[in-house]
This record gives sequence, structure tokens and C-alpha cells, in this order.
Amino acid sequence: MTRLAHATIPPREARRTLAQRRMGRPVWIGALGLLLLLAAVYIGWVRPWHLRWGATDQEIAMPLPGDPWIVPEAKVSTRAIMIDAPAADVWPWVAHLGQERGGFYSYDWLENLFLADMHNGEQIPAESDALQVGDRVSFMGSGPAGTYTTVDFVEPGHVLVAEGWTWIVEPASENTSRLIVRYPFPLGPGWMGRLFYYAWFEPAHFVMEAGMMMGIKQRAEARQ
Repeated sequence: MTRLAHATIPPREARRTLAQRRMGRPVWIGALGLLLLLAAVYIGWVRPWHLRWGATDQEIAMPLPGDPWIVPEAKVSTRAIMIDAPAADVWPWVAHLGQERGGFYSYDWLENLFLADMHNGEQIPAESDALQVGDRVSFMGSGPAGTYTTVDFVEPGHVLVAEGWTWIVEPASENTSRLIVRYPFPLGPGWMGRLFYYAWFEPAHFVMEAGMMMGIKQRAEARQ
């Protein structure tokens, strides 16, 4: 019996490895559980919130002039913000969007990490430089296709559409206005494209677009 007992006891190194494995399991199981919890919170609450950041049910449901340019497979967000300034003081900032004009009024230091050469203006440029149909709205200087969008429709003082990306400036009262922004992302087939969109582009775009809207709000209200 003694020999059999000694024969079944694993060597010291084997016992140590077995103990390490047992100790390691709760760590990766706990990490996996935390990741699943964070994913569930993001999918169930954070994502629905940022896709309609600030927008009412009516604004989400309402048709906008840029909708005809939205392809069926696109993922669409509609966001809105109240601005304590008349629509006439909000529109010029929308009409001068783009790297080659007033910038995007967002986090230029973050955009410039990707060599965008973005310089957000604090003064409205000349009205003659306002966007017109066919103009480029660039995200970075001298970039190839994909680093800019093209204006498809302009209703001065009210609507700007660039490939389905729509900005609406609506008077809310004599001295307040509503900025509504609808953005479509044409999600193509394949898991790589979906991984890029859901894991990276969608949350990053929210940060930058919300920053743009707050930047417009700040500049328009400063004129008051």
C-alpha cells in the first residue's frame, strides 16, 4: 500500500503546474465574464443611446432631405442638440464644414493624430466660401477618395446633404434652434467590414460627431 501511495503522488513540478492551472482558471473566466458583461451593457444600453444622442422620437422618424441618398444596407444614426442661438447664427458654421474651410469644430488634436491637418475655425469665413453642390467636404488635407464626401444638396440657411450625411438647422423659437444630424454608414458584406464598423468606426464616429455638434453650439452661442 505504501509503494502504491508513493507511486501515485505527482512530482513536485507537476504538482506546481497543476496548482497554477487551477489558480489561473478563475482569472480568465472572470475576465471573459467581465468582457461579456461590458459587451451586453454596450449593446443593450450605450449603443442605442449614442445612435440617437439628443434626438426625439419624432426627429428619428421624420424623413430628411438626405434620405434618398441612403442605401438600404446602411447603418443610420440620428442625433440632435438644442442651441441657444437663432438659426441664422447656427447655419454659417454648418455651411463652412470641412478641412478646407472652417474645420469640423470637434477634437482637432484627435483628428491630427491621423495626419488630418485639421484647424477648427473660430471665425466664420466669407459667405462666398459657403458650401455648394458638388463641393468637397474633406476630412484631411489632400486625401484620396474616402477621405472626403461631396455635397449633393443645399438649402441655404436650413439643409446640407453630403452623400446622405444630413445637417438640418431648425428654428425652435426666435432665439433658439435645433441642429439635427443624420449619418448613414454603408455597411458592406463580410465579417471584416462589420468588425471594423461595430468595434471601431461607430463609437469613434459618435465621439467626433457629438464633438462637432457641441462645437457648433459653442461657436453659435458665443456670438450671442
